[in-house]
Amino acid sequence: MRRGEWRPRAEQPPPATDAPAWIGGALPEGWFTGPAEITIDRDEITIVGRLSEPTLADDASDGDRAAAEQGRIAGFRETTRDQRIGIAQQLERRYQRKVAWGVRVGETRELFTTFSAPVMTRLRQAERQVLDTLVDSGVARSRSEALAWCVALVGQHTESWLAELRQAMTQVEELRKQGPTV
Repeated sequence: MRRGEWRPRAEQPPPATDAPAWIGGALPEGWFTGPAEITIDRDEITIVGRLSEPTLADDASDGDRAAAEQGRIAGFRETTRDQRIGIAQQLERRYQRKVAWGVRVGETRELFTTFSAPVMTRLRQAERQVLDTLVDSGVARSRSEALAWCVALVGQHTESWLAELRQAMTQVEELRKQGPTV
């Protein structure tokens, strides 16, 4: 293809606007202490549920608490594996996205197998030098890992702004739906 020539876009997966409702209906009663936190993008659906906290003595140390939370997570992961796989397979067929699971217990949040999507980007020299510095210093093993680290850091420090932006995007989408059809 020559420069400026039209190229078809990669096929987008079907909309997943009803996925939270579908997931809420598919999840077995009693798995989580409340509704699951569901995050959807064009590549993956992530389902994170809150588990009840383990009962510990009042004088339990932070180490004991962390160990108990890890034990609760490991138990949930093992006992629900087959059902989670079945639900994930149905979701993947319906919405054409990978599915990841995770849980939250107390202050511990753990994601099980998640999908890493390749992302193509073009960086100028100054930007590549940032990545190379992270690699050369041992913060990251590769440019790819350094870029993921940078994205995570930006997301961590701008989460409230990103949340507002996502909300605004949702409002724009709702206004588009209300507009005239062509």
